[in-house]
Parts: sequence; C-alpha cells; structure tokens
Amino acid sequence: MGADFSQPQRQSSVGIMVMFFYTLQQFARALWPMIVIWVFKFEEINKLYLTIGIITVFIGIGFVSYLKYLNFTFFLDAENEEFIITDGVFNKTKTAIQLRKIQQVNINQSFIQKLIGVYELDVDTAGSNKKEGAIKAISHELALELKFRLLENEAIKSEIAIEETSLEETEQKLFEAVHPFIKISFFSLLKVGVTSNYGRTIALLVIFFSTIYENFQNFGDESNVYKEKVGSYIDKNLVLQTILISIAFLFGIVLVINVIRIVFKYYNYKIARQKGSLLLSFGLLNTKSTIIKPEKVQITTVKRNYFQKKLGILELKIKQATGGEKEERKSIIEIPGCSETERDSILKLLFHKIPEKRLTLKPNFRKLVFSVFLSIGLPLLGFLGIGYWFEPLFFEYSYVMPIYAVIIGLIQYFKFINNRLFIHDNFIIKQSGAWDISSDIIEPSKIQAITTSQLYWHKKLNIGSITLHTAGGNITFQLGNYSILKQQANLWLYKIETSDSNWM
Repeated sequence: MGADFSQPQRQSSVGIMVMFFYTLQQFARALWPMIVIWVFKFEEINKLYLTIGIITVFIGIGFVSYLKYLNFTFFLDAENEEFIITDGVFNKTKTAIQLRKIQQVNINQSFIQKLIGVYELDVDTAGSNKKEGAIKAISHELALELKFRLLENEAIKSEIAIEETSLEETEQKLFEAVHPFIKISFFSLLKVGVTSNYGRTIALLVIFFSTIYENFQNFGDESNVYKEKVGSYIDKNLVLQTILISIAFLFGIVLVINVIRIVFKYYNYKIARQKGSLLLSFGLLNTKSTIIKPEKVQITTVKRNYFQKKLGILELKIKQATGGEKEERKSIIEIPGCSETERDSILKLLFHKIPEKRLTLKPNFRKLVFSVFLSIGLPLLGFLGIGYWFEPLFFEYSYVMPIYAVIIGLIQYFKFINNRLFIHDNFIIKQSGAWDISSDIIEPSKIQAITTSQLYWHKKLNIGSITLHTAGGNITFQLGNYSILKQQANLWLYKIETSDSNWM
C-alpha cells in the first residue's frame, strides 16, 4: 500500500537540517546590514562578545528550526476534498487548500536539499500571487505519490478512494515518470545558448562602442605635444585590430555566460507522459519537477529565430493561470531546444491535435507608419530640438541618427510583416516578432473576456483592435479588419458561454 495521507504526516527526519538552513538564510537576509558592519569593524569588536553573540544566534536558530519541524504537518482531508498544512513556531497556522483549485504541484531540489538528499514540494493555486503551501523536506517517492494524489482530484472523493490506490499503480506512475519520451540533449542546450538573448548582447556591445568612442574623443582633445609623443608609439592599424579583437572577445564572453546559464538551468531536461499530462524535470544544481495538465494550459508559445531554424531547434513556453504580471513571468514554463518533431508531440498532447491556420488577418499599413513615427520620427525630432535650442554639441553626433533610423526601420518593418492573426475553429494563433518569431496559441474556450476597440477616424477604413483576455495573460491584435474581428469575437463569446470545459 502507498502512504496514508489521510493521517497527519511530518517532513523527512532530516527536515530539521533543512529548516535550520532556511531559517539561517532568513536571518541573514534580515540582518545583512549589521553583518556588513561587523565585517568592516571586525578589529574594533570585542571578540568574546562576538563569539557569544554568534553562538547565541545559532542556538536560537536551532531552537526555532526544531519548533518549525515539530509543528509542521500535512494530510489530505478526503471528506472535504482539501489539502491541510499546519505550521508555525509558537502559534500554529492551519492552511486548507481545496483540491479543485490546485493549479500546479512542483517538486524542486535546491543545492542544499540535494546535499541532504530530500526534495521540496510546492503547491500553487490559480489566481494566487504566492505558493499556498510548501513542504521543504520530503523523499522523492513520497513527493511523487503526493503530487499525483493532489492533482487527481476525481480520484480523491473519500478515504476509501485513497486506500484503493495500490502499490502497483504507484509503481506504474513512478515507472512512467522516469521513462521520458523527450529528452533535451546537452548539444541542443548549447545551440540555444548561442542563438538566444541577442538583445542583451547588443546592449552590451552598444555600451562598449560608446565607451571606446568617448575614449577616442578624449584622446583627440589632448595637446599636440602629447599626440606627438604618443603618436609615434601607436599604430592605427594595431588600434583597429585591438578594437575588433576586444569586440569579438566581449561577444564570446556574453555567449559563454549565456550558455552556462542555459545549461545550469535546463540540464538533463526530461519530458514524460503521465496519464495525459506532461511531467517535466530539469536543472543541474537546483532541480525542478512539475506537471502540466493540458486543460489548465492557457497560452502556448512557439518561438524561434533564423539561426535556430537553420540548426533545427525552437523554444516552447507554456503559461498557466496566474495572479498577476509578476507571477505570470515566474510561472512561465520553458522548454528549450526542441526539434519540430518534439514540438508536434508536445502540441498533440496539449491540444490533442496540431494547431492549424485557416483565416489569416493582417494589420493595416497604418500600423507600420505609426510605429515608425513613434520609434524614429519622435526621437529624431527630439534630437533636433535639443540640439537646436539647448545643446548644439548634440549635432556632433548627428552621424548616429541615419544608422539608428535604418536599424529601427528594419526592425519595425519585419515586425509588421510578421504580425499576423490566424483563426481556426479550434485555435487562435497570434504571430509576432522581428528577429525572434513567436506564435501564441490559445483555444477559444480559454478566453475569459474580449475587448474590441476602434478609433473614430478608423471607422471609414473598417480597421480596429481586439484583445483576448485569458487567465495566463492577454493577446492583442491591432488595426485589423474590424468587421471580421467583431464577427469572430461574437462567435468566441458564444463558444465560451456554451462550453463546459474546465480551464482551471
């Protein structure tokens, strides 16, 4: 028989060690200003008092950690269909989480937990900005079994239903969990590392160029005597070669750092099927394991750029219900380095078929004109105005403006030609992006609300905008055919009212 979660359970026996480390971390965060002062004034502090103080603090942290471990219990209330967590130090707090509201159950393992040999289980509910419950020290087998119990709401109707889960069924679940149908290779992660986050690289290069140019300007302002002395030792070709080598070196550093970040975060990425759901596990130092239930997925994004297309990889992002923008960014589940075959397998599991494109809507060319005016016209007018009325020295940098206009103009043009809305009976796909082309996929049944808008001077042109609101974020398409947008909005609202799907 599996574990009896109908009775209060405590954390693993080594849970007190985990509690000690986390409590110590909380104290360090709270007292870090005082710690910094002690470090800088170490020679002035009485060493005896310092030693006594440190020992007292550690004893206090140990005592608090023991009480936290002793008072922490969890169990499943089958009668009320709730997951109950009790915790506290001196005053106990009881948290009751309704099973039907549980959005996600993650099994994570930090570096400290990996050393001790335990895992952390986090419970998230839809619409909450924080984790509703967390078990800091639990064995992997027990965590997997508890996760399946929490997410299989239909199976937890009574204590009898819990007891009927046999050891063979649990072993079968564990077998499925450790036999993934997709595994992202180390080589694929390297490809992702060298073909993503170009914005960060470009920003660093811009800063580097600006610094080099400023140094050359300062060098040019020196006296002629200084130039003559130094000029004889400087070969301009050597300077140019040094700059190019420095740029290549900086670019290489950025790529190496990005590759290391990707590998550490997504190392050993495995995706397994678990009764129609996706079980994901990844991480080098901090291991994360989570389950994605297709009916709770709100927005699925497929993203790739030119280099990734040539290398045969792409990235997937899955958004579930969240409680705000900050939580939305944190809760996005990323699957890097997928092949097209792996992408199709994941999409089939999430949507039961590969999303199709039927009706195509394109934005009116006025969207491109307006974007160019905002991103190029206004900055140019601001530059000219500042140079003419406030600081004439600005005109010394006027050669930068044509370069800026060309680069931004190309970006806006590619964003315009890639901006599309594809409509199918069962899917809505919003395509966007200049370099990284993203396709946001949603099902009409996941829409919570629809907002349509049309400016007065756009009525004769029959163009307008639409925003689809979901529990995982919003999707907006601007300046499209307004008649078609309103017709589709009415159809989607009808489907929402008549649908009995459970998006939560």
